[in-house]
Amino acid sequence: MILTQHGIFIKSDRGLHMEKEDKLIDVPTIRAAVAGEAWAVEKVIEHYSGEIDRLSTIEKRQPDGSIKKIVDEDMRQALILKLIETLPQFETEL
Repeated sequence: MILTQHGIFIKSDRGLHMEKEDKLIDVPTIRAAVAGEAWAVEKVIEHYSGEIDRLSTIEKRQPDGSIKKIVDEDMRQALILKLIETLPQFETEL
């Protein structure tokens, strides 16, 4: 993730692309999160909570043979911890 004056860009295997404008975290919040401000870190976690939940969702077979999707809380917490650990490494080019 790279923060520029034009917004937040995401690095992926498809290259560098900009997040949709309606989903942007404002620059002061990103800077505060990178600096370790608790309120800003919480906003970043909240912002990415949908993606975190999606990534930590598993399929569990029920006694009747059906499949139920549930959020694996251990995996969810591990992803949140990794996000928090990674925040200080976010590149800012402003």
